Amino acid sequence: MKIFFLFLLFCFLTSLFNSCFAGNVTYDRRSLIIDGQRKLLISAAIHYPRSVPAMWPGLVQTAKEGGVDVIESYVFWNGHELSPGKYNFEGRYDLVKFVKIVQQAGMYMILRIGPFVAAEWNFGGVPAWLHYVPGTVFRTDNEPFKVENEYGYYEKFYGEGAKRYVTWAARMAVSQNIGVPWIMCQQDDAPDPVINTCNSFYCDQFTPNSPNKPKIWTENWPGWFKTFGARDPHRPAEDVAFSVARFFQKGGSVHNYYMYHGGTNFGRTSGGPFITTSYDYEAPIDEYGLPRLPKWGHLKELHKAIKLSEHALLKSEPTTLSLGPSQEADVYDDGSEVCAAFLANLDDKTDKNVVFRNVSYHLPSWSVSILPDCKNVVFNTAKVGSQASLVEMMPEELTPSVMSPSKGLKALKWDVFVENAGIWGVPDFAKNGFVDHINTTKDTTDYLWYTTSIIVGENEEFLKKASRPVLLIESKGHALHAFVNQELQGSASGNGSHSPFKFESPISLKAGKNEIALLSMTVGLQNAGGLYEWVGAGLTSVKIEGLNNGTMDLSMSRWTYKIGLQGEHLSIYKPDGLNIINWVSTSEPPKNQPLTWYKVVVDSPSGDEPVGLDMIHMGKGLAWLNGEEIGRYWPIKSSEHEKCVEECDYRGKFFPDKCLTGCGEPTQRWYHVPRSWFKPSGNILVIFEEKGGDPTKITFSKRKISGLCSLIAEDFPMVYQAPVCLGKNECAIELTEENFDRGLCPGTTKRLAIEAVCS
Repeated sequence: MKIFFLFLLFCFLTSLFNSCFAGNVTYDRRSLIIDGQRKLLISAAIHYPRSVPAMWPGLVQTAKEGGVDVIESYVFWNGHELSPGKYNFEGRYDLVKFVKIVQQAGMYMILRIGPFVAAEWNFGGVPAWLHYVPGTVFRTDNEPFKVENEYGYYEKFYGEGAKRYVTWAARMAVSQNIGVPWIMCQQDDAPDPVINTCNSFYCDQFTPNSPNKPKIWTENWPGWFKTFGARDPHRPAEDVAFSVARFFQKGGSVHNYYMYHGGTNFGRTSGGPFITTSYDYEAPIDEYGLPRLPKWGHLKELHKAIKLSEHALLKSEPTTLSLGPSQEADVYDDGSEVCAAFLANLDDKTDKNVVFRNVSYHLPSWSVSILPDCKNVVFNTAKVGSQASLVEMMPEELTPSVMSPSKGLKALKWDVFVENAGIWGVPDFAKNGFVDHINTTKDTTDYLWYTTSIIVGENEEFLKKASRPVLLIESKGHALHAFVNQELQGSASGNGSHSPFKFESPISLKAGKNEIALLSMTVGLQNAGGLYEWVGAGLTSVKIEGLNNGTMDLSMSRWTYKIGLQGEHLSIYKPDGLNIINWVSTSEPPKNQPLTWYKVVVDSPSGDEPVGLDMIHMGKGLAWLNGEEIGRYWPIKSSEHEKCVEECDYRGKFFPDKCLTGCGEPTQRWYHVPRSWFKPSGNILVIFEEKGGDPTKITFSKRKISGLCSLIAEDFPMVYQAPVCLGKNECAIELTEENFDRGLCPGTTKRLAIEAVCS
């Protein structure tokens, strides 16, 4: 069996995979050694619960076709142990099935079992219930908690206990004798024989903490994550390729893309807080499982070039030659006929011509050329010859599952249920002042109701002048809807950079008793940082200004609390909970109505393309299909006053804010609904809308490649055939001297641009 595991500490799952250990895996300063053979490995992160089992074979195969040797994944503890002692290894969490699919593809596996994972995943992958086990402090030297990942950043928060903790964790891991090496990423003081590894946009200058350990890059970020209300980050394919080529140029041995397929944060699995439901990450395979072109294709060609150089890279030591002030070559030559060279231009503004072994080579700025024979360039990181694709979301109206022979297609029938604004059923408890939101819900729900009431006298001046008092709220996060006498008064939220927020809005009060109901919401829990489990959420101050006596401070008033929503409590989104309540049926569902559940029965979208749910006309809430959790939706727009770019410049070091688009646009409009969740007909779509939207404008959208284009040039190191499709599913045209005459315009580089439009 061609499979091995590099575990990342705490081996509570080791016994599940003993049958997979067939190879002998060791290492020395240059590389991993598998069954006696040195290997350069290119790895791809694909997180199994961020897609679905029906997608796994295709994702793994697309990665393999892209030149990948290894699939890497975290193990997500809070998905596997929802409550103490109750385990889940089914559906998206069928880890054994996922590993076997990797095995069947003839690939290796790096399993990072954490089980603290960070990963923009809710609570960093650690179950929320663990925080409430007496004596538990995450990520330090205390008996209930002994696991780790990406710890080096945060040791300073834990004092002397941090060093003892790292030492204990390493000794515990090694003592398991599982037969493969262990790694600790971002851990400069990882004790021998555990290998410390690099996470960054660039790791060419990284050096392990021992001369006996290989150079491993566990996370190269080919894009970046998104937060609700923020702009879209992009990392150009040229820069990703540059970083990878530089890593292997400087002696790298194992490289992993985090992410190669980002996928989807289904349900309430996103962390942050404020991480979007989409975890696309602008990865080489997009959220829906399609290769992202040209990034996927460009990296595929890079991987071919690296593999052509593998023998030389592993057989000899490099010699570094200066080719100019910001240009250099690293040559791997053992004195025989085996030789490979990397020529790099680190100048981020100017192309250069360099002379290497008496031959002139053109190096675009911020690029690396790979010469597997020290003579011929087979790849340059800045020259993208792979075809690019234009991908569109093509709308398709929701189609009712009931057909009428006499009237054709019937209008959609919607079922509606409206939540009470405030306490439903029996209150959970009451107390003077505020409780922390997360400590109260323990992350069993996003929602916590804070309710109180005030008496307004008939002699209040605002009643006579028709003016309105102002409600002032302060919260630790993450979001809020304010209701007075069952009417929505307004909403507010923090953001991915700053969770706390303030709410200020005029409110409508009447003489007599007024009910104030404040719906506090989390948008994913903190997933990293020193002492991150202690970061709270919820209200800290509530005041009303504009009364006869000035400002009324309600912060220490008697507040009554209710955890969650009635619909959640009754599981009305699940097939076995749909009939617990009395839905109101209508062909004209209410619009712009808060706290409303909508249910509709629809056919599957036509075709077999990936599907997204278009929620641009809705406000904020949760969605399910056939009981499966699509996740949080929130088409909040980024500010149109922020800076965005028209085109990304790949040159120069990348950082998350370097290339941003989408100013004034929704951070996330479409929400992935896996095809495997659909039945041919009778699909039950359930929506909970928090603040109001128009459900009649919800549509499915099919993700389609609507166009292809490619650029071919004399100075590109590889020759491509461009697809030309007119009334055909596929075809090709041969490039010849007749249709691509290189004799024209002597002395200039010839280029051929090709575009195909798909109907």
